[in-house]
Amino acid sequence: MYVFVGKTGFGHEHGVEGKIKSGWLVLGASKQAGEIIFDMRSFRADTPAARRYVGLSGTTDRRTRRQIDANMLGPSVLDIAHYPTATFRLRSAVPLQKKGRPTATMYRLQGDLTLHGVTQPLQIDVEVVPQKEGLRMRGRFSLLQTWFGITPFSKALGFVGVSDQLTIYGDLWLIDPSAKSRRRNNSSR
Repeated sequence: MYVFVGKTGFGHEHGVEGKIKSGWLVLGASKQAGEIIFDMRSFRADTPAARRYVGLSGTTDRRTRRQIDANMLGPSVLDIAHYPTATFRLRSAVPLQKKGRPTATMYRLQGDLTLHGVTQPLQIDVEVVPQKEGLRMRGRFSLLQTWFGITPFSKALGFVGVSDQLTIYGDLWLIDPSAKSRRRNNSSR
């Protein structure tokens, strides 16, 4: 997943990259559709991949990235010592009538996102495209850090900071575990 972090004052825009720790999802389910657990400890700011994905040009040197990571992961923002994961519990993952690209199906994911110890409802429309490796699911949504009790980072009396609103980009591969097992069994013959 990727996050676009806007700026306030003389701050800088950032791209953040994070990983999923575990999860499962049942597309088409109208109840108990899944759970996705995000590893907040894996979040890294301004990696080349993150900056590219969220549409930022340029690079950030390693020393600056380490400082941004320390601020982001530390007790004043994500506080990963107390909240090492975030969880999206999906109530439903139903197909929509609207279409994405010709080979894509659109789904609406509805559930509850728990971040920083606070739970809020979340709805996101995603595009699912079948590919050789499985299903590729992509979508994006915005949230406010303050919804989850997080105070957006700022320093220098607020002259440098990040915006409250974040744009989250999900870009996930969904692999059917039974298909993986079948491939393994077929390759051993």
